[in-house]
Amino acid sequence: MAKSAEEQNQVKAFGWAARDPSGVLSPFNFSRRAIGEKDVKFKVLYCGICHSDLHCIKNEWGSTIYPCLPGHEIVGVVTEVGSKVQKFKVDDRVGVGGMVGSCHSCDSCADHLENYCPKMKLTYNSIFYDGNPLFGGFSNIMVATEHFVIRIPDNLPLDASAPLLCAGMTTYSPLKHFGLDKPGLHVGVVGLGGLGHMAVKFAKALGVKVTVISTSPTKKREAIEHLGADSFLVSHEQDAMQAAMDTMDGMIDTVSAPHPLLPLISLLKSHGKLVMVGAPDKPLELPVFPLLMGRKIVAGSIIGGIKETQEMFYFAAKHNIGADIEVIPMEYVNTAMERLQKADVRYRFVIDIGNTLEAA
Repeated sequence: MAKSAEEQNQVKAFGWAARDPSGVLSPFNFSRRAIGEKDVKFKVLYCGICHSDLHCIKNEWGSTIYPCLPGHEIVGVVTEVGSKVQKFKVDDRVGVGGMVGSCHSCDSCADHLENYCPKMKLTYNSIFYDGNPLFGGFSNIMVATEHFVIRIPDNLPLDASAPLLCAGMTTYSPLKHFGLDKPGLHVGVVGLGGLGHMAVKFAKALGVKVTVISTSPTKKREAIEHLGADSFLVSHEQDAMQAAMDTMDGMIDTVSAPHPLLPLISLLKSHGKLVMVGAPDKPLELPVFPLLMGRKIVAGSIIGGIKETQEMFYFAAKHNIGADIEVIPMEYVNTAMERLQKADVRYRFVIDIGNTLEAA
């Protein structure tokens, strides 16, 4: 059977994908859609590894579509643009984060909150509007609608910028939305990993007093001397936690594993906000009584809209904010996933796609 014009114009691509819940990634050939009039095609140079990538390739959320080619912290250089693309040209530095589509007509889209659109399309592990599966950034080429492409400022290194598309945006957005961006406020950051270290950086740049709450006392020096946190609490040291009760205006909880919320809620002042941005694979227990007594709020937040994501990048460029990364070759990715499972990374793995990904 002869191929349609659309099929003939598809972009041949390759990357690494998982085929089953073992989560083992291996070389994978596939096709991206033909370049439409509003599409941007770019060569992928770097892609960060998010904890959600690990959850997804192992089907820990129960929704994985195999083959699963992960990656939603994708940066590179434009190689081709559609005839109606206005914002980008060949050789521009660009990125794509956690979403590549939305309806553009709902209330969320009208408010520049495409990330909450009921018809939002994830960058991978999702089915696009044309019925074809979407594949992420552990690959050599990306094709995305212009609207969902972000400009990377020239003064930010591409490798350290990749995690801003998820880890950066996931922490910047709740700080802004929940009013935890005012100088003089006291904000706790729970967990000092890929998300947590970005939360500290953005909060400090916004002029906020920051306390890191961690299960690991060995991270105190890193949190204060390297990242600039004002103080540090070990969550299982009861005396220190007791002394810090009712002192925080808000908290960004970045932990992606089951953990108790009561000690964290106790640290909040009345009207304080505990914002969940980590994604544990098991439900957490929510104690209601402490919420009632202080009119406290437990909320959630996920990435941000395109307008806010671009704003975040300009803020990061102004304050010279990038992720602390460990750059790895593509063939190291399965070892990196094993290390990520053990929280053995400081603080984000970034795959050097441009120099190390080879065709299968």
